[in-house]
Amino acid sequence: MSPPSLVGVFPVLPTPFDAQGRPDVGSLRKLVAYLLRCGVDGITYPGVASEVGQLTPDERLSLVDAVLDEVAGRVPVIAGVSSSDAALTGRLAAAASARGAAALMVAVPPDRKSAAEQIGYFTQVAKAAPEASLMLQNVPLPVGAGLDPEVLLEVIAAVPAIRYVKEETLPSGQRLTVLRDRGPAHLLGVFGGAGGRYITDELRRGAAGTMPAIELAEVHTALFKAHREGDADRVRALFTRMLPVLNVQAVFRWSLTKYVLKKRGLIADTRQRMPGPLLDALDAADVDAFLGDIGDLLLPQDQLP
Repeated sequence: MSPPSLVGVFPVLPTPFDAQGRPDVGSLRKLVAYLLRCGVDGITYPGVASEVGQLTPDERLSLVDAVLDEVAGRVPVIAGVSSSDAALTGRLAAAASARGAAALMVAVPPDRKSAAEQIGYFTQVAKAAPEASLMLQNVPLPVGAGLDPEVLLEVIAAVPAIRYVKEETLPSGQRLTVLRDRGPAHLLGVFGGAGGRYITDELRRGAAGTMPAIELAEVHTALFKAHREGDADRVRALFTRMLPVLNVQAVFRWSLTKYVLKKRGLIADTRQRMPGPLLDALDAADVDAFLGDIGDLLLPQDQLP
């Protein structure tokens, strides 16, 4: 594999909603400013952590525009363009590519059961945005197809536009090793996801970076800085300190992320469109305590946008 050109921490922005359930563009822009202050290497939007399945195509187009406008070229943006409809994915891909996205993230659709069907889907998307780099997001069932490494390698080899993979099917580290060792020359890097819960294993195996949710962006960037400096002890120490919050995030997903961001004054409302468990008072008290334990790793309130 050639050296990756996209490397580091690319958090996935959530989609803030107002009290009426409409996208809150002001809060979204504030989250972009927060990530830039954290020193992230890039930004991803929209993805699973963005409740992307609950957004209309027009909302997706306008919100990606807002993110790219707020970033203003300061870091690369990976635009999520996934859908089960290849024509819609192509439309979203062409628009995001024309607007300046650095790469287009496309989840493997679960209804394509064979390698040939997956190849046909990704080939159609690649034709819609011929200048773009695609990132194949291997999401496990039921959201994605959770392709085995052998099938992934067949798909990647057949579609040269696929230059990155976000591997989220477990065990992600072992799968990452297979892709790195046997991927074609045009595969530039493999990223981890899954909230950053397996980041130490992924980095040890040569991951190009990580694409977690954003509530601990400062800690993720500090951890990756330690990785770049070869400080494995600090990588492990930072990961260990994050784990209590990551454990809660694994269960509560959008509820946890939005609770933390609202508590820190970064979004106006915790409303979510995606169904799922919500934090109750005891859960929130736990999260407050865990955040207190890592307060020294987070940006002070007066440094937040």
